[in-house]
Amino acid sequence: MAKEYHINVFYSEEDKGWIADIPDLKYYSGYGETPDVALSEVLRAKEAWLQTAREEGKPIPIPRYSPAIYRIAS
Repeated sequence: MAKEYHINVFYSEEDKGWIADIPDLKYYSGYGETPDVALSEVLRAKEAWLQTAREEGKPIPIPRYSPAIYRIAS
């Protein structure tokens, strides 16, 4: 089974909303009034990014990011 990209979802006091980002795909994030909306937005951004990379023949990063808590637990 292929490894999936890790997604962080957190509340931003500064933005007054939820942010979702994918550390392996820099500069791509989603914003929403709820965690679900932010997650949905970043998943759309991810699919668009991957589709464009494939069409343009650009390299697609291998999912590597793993939060420290997962590395400690393994």
